[in-house]
Amino acid sequence: MAAPSGRMASRPLLHYLSCAVRQFTNNSCLRGLSLQTKITTEGLRSPWTLMAAVCLQRLPVISVDPSPMEQRFGRMLQEMELEKSILSDHELRLHEDAERLRRKQSDGYNSDDEDYRKDQDIVLAQDLEDSWEQKLKSFQPAPRVVGDVDKDLTSTERCLADSLVLVAEQQVGGERLWMLPQAEWREGETLRHTAERALASLPAAALKATFLGNAPCGVYKYKLPKAARTDSSVGVKVFFFKAVLPDGAVLSPPNAALMWLRKKELQRFLKPAYSMKVERFLLGH
Repeated sequence: MAAPSGRMASRPLLHYLSCAVRQFTNNSCLRGLSLQTKITTEGLRSPWTLMAAVCLQRLPVISVDPSPMEQRFGRMLQEMELEKSILSDHELRLHEDAERLRRKQSDGYNSDDEDYRKDQDIVLAQDLEDSWEQKLKSFQPAPRVVGDVDKDLTSTERCLADSLVLVAEQQVGGERLWMLPQAEWREGETLRHTAERALASLPAAALKATFLGNAPCGVYKYKLPKAARTDSSVGVKVFFFKAVLPDGAVLSPPNAALMWLRKKELQRFLKPAYSMKVERFLLGH
């Protein structure tokens, strides 16, 4: 009877030992999982600073002057259209007036045939053309260029036939550079919201813009100088978003910290590598 009692007494000890082993194993797994989570979280932290910039454009207000080739092509299209066209209502009326005048000058003219027009004021098509010609001579088109405004880089009224891009003077490190308005991304906001904040933070701008989508149209990245690099900060990535000024937008007075430039003028003020990235998503000249 002693042997069974020994086996029964050893069962609680075995149960205790198995529970202790499981608890130790679980604790080790939890510590390992916690360590792995910490490593993964630290690995997800990018050493690149994220920025968002807005490429705000004022679209052309007037049409571009046609080139000599475009002028010749336009004249050719007008000649082809004239050859293939039929008479308009005004041209038919000119023929009708000429036929009526011919009948009046003939010997067999009978005025009773046109009694239905006696109570009406007869206005010939040629008289209408003469009045239109006089109105055309008195018409003065709006000027395409107003004074020396094209030379004022701070005015949105310059170069009405071209598309203009807004650039702002901003502090980057120890120097002030001309670039597209930008701001650093904050946790909890989208990159587009960052671009909108960058536009709203401009000095005395009060600009209202229509953003063209939620996705960036370009990206530019650069590394910091070696002396300024750290394990958590290697460089900067700038994501560009396109926007346009709406028609009839009320603009604030010119500001010395803001300029409106044509595409071909960007190289004069932007860094070469930065300007090359911006010009890739700009249309026109």
